[in-house]
Amino acid sequence: MQRLPLPHHLIEAARAFADGHAEPAEPRDAATVVLMRPGAGEPDLYLLRRQTSMAFAGGMCVFPGGGVDPRDDDPAVAWAGPSPTEWAERLGTDEDKARALVCAAVRETFEESGVLLAGPSASTVVEDTSGDDWEADRVALESRELHFSDFLVRRGLVLRTDLLGAWSGWLTPIFEPRRYRTWFFVAAMPQGQVTRHVGTEASSVRWVPAAEAVRRVEAQEIGMLPPTWLTCLEISGFEHPDSVLAAAADRRVEMFMPEVVEDADGHLLSTPPAYVELLREREGS
Repeated sequence: MQRLPLPHHLIEAARAFADGHAEPAEPRDAATVVLMRPGAGEPDLYLLRRQTSMAFAGGMCVFPGGGVDPRDDDPAVAWAGPSPTEWAERLGTDEDKARALVCAAVRETFEESGVLLAGPSASTVVEDTSGDDWEADRVALESRELHFSDFLVRRGLVLRTDLLGAWSGWLTPIFEPRRYRTWFFVAAMPQGQVTRHVGTEASSVRWVPAAEAVRRVEAQEIGMLPPTWLTCLEISGFEHPDSVLAAAADRRVEMFMPEVVEDADGHLLSTPPAYVELLREREGS
């Protein structure tokens, strides 16, 4: 894929920051989850197309996710899987933020897809979240009328952090007016649950094979921000969600902020070193 040059207004915005004529916006912590299911030789990925009216990434296809709520950092949450200390090492942050990020990842996935990575015990997962009572709780969580920890306690649920894997970290470029420090997680669809088009921020949702998502972006049939596109490209090289989760077990997230670079194709955003060879292989295929 030939990466498209940056629009002129973004180049000028980047220059203003480089010259010290502008102050960057403070980034907000966020979590997003690459929700996967088995496909035909590669994982299918769950994508939401954001409403075109959204101030950030309007019209773009994204994974479920969103900003961390201050109430996500609650030690009272029943926890199964790697401890907050272990997650802090994987995510490259402190224990309190790691707990909040993992809770935000699970909460946002439920809010935006109806999929809940929690169960009655440390070895089980909720089988069905499609009832009216679940939908009422989901809406209350989305509106922040209900705390995620209270939701889990009231339903007697354990947060299944072992169903998540850490994948990557992206910091919005310095010249963007809205900035996020986003941790990418991966997770497989729990047995028995189904996704639903429930979130208010998405105009449509779809399951798409990872390689097909890459092709659609290249054909300009759908839009994606670079981190989403690169994640789809990387995951298209795996045969099954289980192999993605196995690879995630050894990952340690290093936050990457794209910068403007200039080459023969014009002004582009820089790419994390881990993805450079992947892009070369794609461009040569």
